[in-house]
Amino acid sequence: MPVTNSSGTNADAGPQERLARAVRAAEQALIEFEIAVETYRVEVENFSRLHHQKLGPMYARLDELDALIAEAVAANSGDREDIKRAWEARAMVMPMPGIEELFGGMLGSDGVRPVEDPNPPRRVRPGKEAQRLYRELARKAHPDLAQDEDEKKRRSEFIARVNEAYAYADEERLRQLSAEWEAGPAVEEELPSEAEVLYARLEWLAERKEKLAAIAADLEGSAIGQMMRLAPDDPDGLLNEIAENLLNQVAHREARLEALVHSQEGPPRDE
Repeated sequence: MPVTNSSGTNADAGPQERLARAVRAAEQALIEFEIAVETYRVEVENFSRLHHQKLGPMYARLDELDALIAEAVAANSGDREDIKRAWEARAMVMPMPGIEELFGGMLGSDGVRPVEDPNPPRRVRPGKEAQRLYRELARKAHPDLAQDEDEKKRRSEFIARVNEAYAYADEERLRQLSAEWEAGPAVEEELPSEAEVLYARLEWLAERKEKLAAIAADLEGSAIGQMMRLAPDDPDGLLNEIAENLLNQVAHREARLEALVHSQEGPPRDE
């Protein structure tokens, strides 16, 4: 009768069998880590897109107002430094968005543009069902579970389609891919039989994890990643909060510009 230790493993297992188990555990750990990194990458990418689409016009409007204010100040004072600042402010301006683009549908309760928008931005993160389907497919079909090169290629091509569907939060497509995988040929996982192959496998897994960790660190350290950390549970709400703040800044600058323009016009003349 085999003897098991306190952790439930076979104490009589030889070194190669223990090494094989270590490889399997490292493979599963790497897949879980890769799922987490890919999920975070999708969130950062989508949040960045939403940030640009929702707030970009407001930032452009603020730049335009800053340039107009600087020009009005320079026109009033005629000071060389004021003129220089006006030129610098104008050089920073991108084409000013129209009022409809600036204010239309930017503070929707669900954090996205109205449904009539022909190109609505993606949500910040896929829904729970999409996440569940993605995780199941990644665990079943991940290329790192295959040793045969042809099977690894087949899995890589399949997972690329899964990743694309997940990036668009396409639950129906993920269900179709799940059915496709289940209907495909059953692939038996082949474990390396030689110790040197197992050691090489462990080394590759460690290197892959280091690369993924570097990708995750870059995402977290990016400007968008740092912004998302301010509201990890409600990134849509954070965008709306920033948008409201920017709208207040727009109103304040417009009021200041109006005051400067009126001061240039001077008091009304008597007829």
